[in-house]
Amino acid sequence: MTRNEARRFLSHHKDALNLHDVPTLMSLYAEDAVLVSPMFQTVNGRDAIGHSFERLFAIFPDYSIQTREALFLFDGDRAAEFSTVTGTHRVELFGLPPTGHQIEYHAARLFTLRDGLITYEQRIYDFGGVLERLEKTRLDRELNLAKAVQGALCRTRHDGAFFEAVGSSLPCRAIGGDFLEYLDLPDGRLGVAVGDVAGKGPAAAIVAAMLQGMFSMVATESASPTITLSRLNTALCRRGIEPRFATLTYATIAPDGRLTYSNAGHHPPMLLTADGVTRLTEGGPMLGVFPDALFPEASVDLAFGDTLIAFSDGVTDAVAPDGSDFGMDRLLGVADAHRADSPAALLAHLLGTVQDFVGPAPPIDDVTVAVARYGTRP
Repeated sequence: MTRNEARRFLSHHKDALNLHDVPTLMSLYAEDAVLVSPMFQTVNGRDAIGHSFERLFAIFPDYSIQTREALFLFDGDRAAEFSTVTGTHRVELFGLPPTGHQIEYHAARLFTLRDGLITYEQRIYDFGGVLERLEKTRLDRELNLAKAVQGALCRTRHDGAFFEAVGSSLPCRAIGGDFLEYLDLPDGRLGVAVGDVAGKGPAAAIVAAMLQGMFSMVATESASPTITLSRLNTALCRRGIEPRFATLTYATIAPDGRLTYSNAGHHPPMLLTADGVTRLTEGGPMLGVFPDALFPEASVDLAFGDTLIAFSDGVTDAVAPDGSDFGMDRLLGVADAHRADSPAALLAHLLGTVQDFVGPAPPIDDVTVAVARYGTRP
C-alpha cells in the first residue's frame, strides 16, 4: 500500500466513524485484528472490534472526529494519524457519571496495514484536563444540589400570633456551616436559634445539617434553653466526627413576652428596645468541647415591638477591601438606626450594609442573621 493509498484508506475509515457506520468499519479490519485503546483496553478480532465501536457510539451519540492532514505519517505498512475528537458525555466515563457536557480531546491512532486491511490499531488519548473538568462538573452539580437542600432547611420567614421572624443565611462557598431555625414549641413558645459549625465547605455543612436536625428534636422535648444546649453538647461530644465543634445561641419567646435564652460560645445576640440596644451575654462554652459543660440561661420580659437579633461571626468578621473588619460597633449602629423598621426591612439593611462593606469580593465566612420581633400584647 502506497502513502496515498494509505491516506485514502484512513480517510474512508474516518468517514465511516463520523457516520457511525459499524458494518463499514468492520470491513476495514482483518479477521484477527487487534485494537488497543484506553477506553476498551485490548480487543481481539473483527467482531469484538465491531462491538467496541457500538459501545463508543453509545457513549458518545454525537461522536465526531477530525483528522489533521499535516500530521499524517506513513512508513512501509505502518501509518499514524492525529485527530481531534468531540462528543457529549452522556454515560459513565472512566468512573465519572454523565455530565451532559460536550468534551473534546486529541487522539493519536497508530495502524498496521496488510493486504488492504487493518491488522493492528492502537489509540492514544490526550485528555489534557478533560477528566478533571468532568470531575469538577460532577462536583459542581452535587454542590448545587446540596445548596438547594441547605436552602430548603433555612426557614427565611416564620410568623405567628404574637411574633414576626425573618432570617437569611449566605454561605461564603456553595454550602456553609451556619444554620438558623425557628420552632413552634409544644407549649406555645417560639424557639429561635443560630448556629455556626467550625470550618467551611461540605464537611461543615454536613455537621450543620446534622446539628440542626438534633436541635429541632431536642428543643421540642426540652423545657429550657439550658437543657437543650446541654443535651446537644453531650451528643456532639460523643460523636467522633470532624469538625465537631460548634457555637449556638438559642432563645425562646412566650406569648406573654417572656424571653429566655442561653448561649454556647456564640456571639451574644442583641435585643432592640425603646431604651436602646442590649447584648444578651448569658451562656457557656462552645458545643463539643467539654462533656460536662454548663449553659446558664437568663430571662427578659419583652415589650410590644422589642426585637431579637441573632447573628453569626461572619457578620462582624466581614472584611472590607482595605482590610478593615465590619466589627460589633458598626453592627450595633445599623441595628439601632433601623430599630423602627419592619423585621424584613431591618434584616435587609443589616445584610445590605455588610455586602456594601465587603464590596465585590465574596465574604470570608458564612453570614447568618435572624430577626424576631415580639408583635402583640399578651
